[in-house]
Amino acid sequence: MPVLKVNNLSKTFGGIKAVSDVTLNVEKGEIIGLIGPNGAGKTTFFNLLTGMYTPTRGEIIYDLDKRITNKDLKPYKIVHYGISRTFQNIRLFQNMSVMDNVLIGFHHGIKYGVASALFRLPSYYKSEKSTCIEALQLLEKFNLLDKKDELSKNLSYGDQRRLEITRALAAKPKLLLLDEPAAGMNPTETKELKELIRWIRQSFELTIIVIEHDMSLVMEVCERIFVFDYGTLIASGMPDEIQKNERVIKAYLGGGA
Repeated sequence: MPVLKVNNLSKTFGGIKAVSDVTLNVEKGEIIGLIGPNGAGKTTFFNLLTGMYTPTRGEIIYDLDKRITNKDLKPYKIVHYGISRTFQNIRLFQNMSVMDNVLIGFHHGIKYGVASALFRLPSYYKSEKSTCIEALQLLEKFNLLDKKDELSKNLSYGDQRRLEITRALAAKPKLLLLDEPAAGMNPTETKELKELIRWIRQSFELTIIVIEHDMSLVMEVCERIFVFDYGTLIASGMPDEIQKNERVIKAYLGGGA
């Protein structure tokens, strides 16, 4: 059964159709690539999936029965459903430590209430201790443990990307959305990222959707690819099918290609 079903999804801003009548399914455990020229509607699609935008029309069904197109369903509530993301432009708390950035990712799963926090009841200390242990374990898995006390702004670009992914995983998602994770990376970092994405899928038993312009990453890592152009889904299929698709080639290279 699909973990994500999108039916006739549209989003308009004034007279501009950012996403237009998109219908697609994503199966559990897949690594999906989402590609298209700049301005094709890819990030807008992610923003619809995570509640940052409300659709003009259509529906999004997650995990069989959860509809996430309700205008009252805010992004922090969608995280509870099991959807987490990173951003095209890295959004870390620059003046907070690596450890604190990851701890923030756990906030929706905190078990104690306001009274426990104010009066430092046993439930507060128990939950805080458990969360810190989990955060340290995540940092160790992503080779960031030795940097846990550094300010995130002092990390290398590649480490900042890994930290953002680590924080997204702290929310314990079932569906992970990666928005251009290879942007700004050198070839060595991109190669490591390919291996990291495969490892994340296997280790955390996730479904992953990746927006990416690096075609080597998309073609090597993704099992199926959806192609957007001017907000419309123009093609879908296996990597070798997409490479040969005339409509995709035209969208990227122009009519005379």
